[in-house]
Amino acid sequence: MSIAKVVISGIVYRTPEKRFTGNNIPVTSFALNIDEKEISLVRVIARGNNAETLEQSVSKGDRVVVEGRLQMSTVQAEDGSEKKITEIDLSSFEVISSSVSAANTNSTAKSSEKKVVEFSDMEMTDTLIGEEEIPF
Repeated sequence: MSIAKVVISGIVYRTPEKRFTGNNIPVTSFALNIDEKEISLVRVIARGNNAETLEQSVSKGDRVVVEGRLQMSTVQAEDGSEKKITEIDLSSFEVISSSVSAANTNSTAKSSEKKVVEFSDMEMTDTLIGEEEIPF
């Protein structure tokens, strides 16, 4: 097995969604648009405590930088065909600009603030789950 570490930036395309596995482990995911000229989405996934932090810190329209492990998954499309999806198993992220503060012109101090969240390696290994347990 090879591990591909990636650091990528983009705009949160969809509001993060939190779900739970059969073992009641939280899993939060969102789509990240990595191309400014057209829609080019990568799914970002966080598990365990990382999922809780991500859900509270990121919203649709935020510009973020994410770091994690690159992985490919195959899912079944509605028409029955198989579709490959590029995903990032999140290890850390930084909110560069918030859509909430950018929309509020009276809060220029907020728009220049950066939220940096890093997850420890121990936390990541403790919360890794099998692909078959992801509810989506």
